[in-house]
Amino acid sequence: MIGKGKSISHTGASMGYGWNQEKKAEVVYKQHLAGDNPREITEEFKIIQEQNIRTKNNTLSFVLSPTIEDGTNLSSGQLQELTQRFIIEMKLTEHQGIGFVHRDKQHTHVHVYVNRIGFDGTAYKDNFIGKRSQYAAEKVAKEMGLTTAREVQQEKLSELKRIRKAIKKVHEKVMTEKRPKDFYQYIQYMKQNKIKVIPSINRQNQLQGFRFEYKGHNLKGSEVHRSMSGSRLAIQIAHNSTMGIQLKKGNTIKLAGKTTGLSTNIATNIAKRVLKKVIKRTLDRGIGI
Repeated sequence: MIGKGKSISHTGASMGYGWNQEKKAEVVYKQHLAGDNPREITEEFKIIQEQNIRTKNNTLSFVLSPTIEDGTNLSSGQLQELTQRFIIEMKLTEHQGIGFVHRDKQHTHVHVYVNRIGFDGTAYKDNFIGKRSQYAAEKVAKEMGLTTAREVQQEKLSELKRIRKAIKKVHEKVMTEKRPKDFYQYIQYMKQNKIKVIPSINRQNQLQGFRFEYKGHNLKGSEVHRSMSGSRLAIQIAHNSTMGIQLKKGNTIKLAGKTTGLSTNIATNIAKRVLKKVIKRTLDRGIGI
């Protein structure tokens, strides 16, 4: 479960959003409040907030997001318990508060609004409230046997590692078996293996490198592996061609039917590779330089 928190000033608008019936909103938590609609709840908040007019962001807004699987299995009673435990962990039991569950999307989540101003007129300290919300949600998730944010992050990292490994494996296979002689061939061979290679073009119409799209992930070449950065990929491809990648006037190439410039780094590396090939051919013929 992930917990997010911040201080806000737009209490009424937030209450209206939380109670939005289009999102299948359901009240799962309520304390020190009597109102039955967003307007009444907002007015009750304001009565207490008027004791501390210096505090502008006088409402605390939290979002508690269980994983999709956990959220599907949690009943309204369990979501109420989850919210109450979170409020206790944040030491906000003596503040007005209300929580709404939204089930309009696959990802069930709870919006919680708490009056930052206590009954004695003191403002709840909101320093590092984002981090404190994360820690509180983490503790509640452990207590209730739910998936924690740390576990979610670990799973994401493991999945990313698998994706990077799969892309690199296909890349190495293409470079070894197909030996593409230009960027277009490389893109087509990767596409045949269900990996979409997307040129990264800057505002100056220069090729900066490539992104790799596979199974819902979109990564820069250097994020997959350092050997797949734009300049290193250019060197590998240039190595497969007798004359290397052929540059046109102004260090441009044809890519997807369009003339595209090359970044200085990529153009320099290609030029160096071409020069080495010319020197090697000359020496192999026994002419010398």
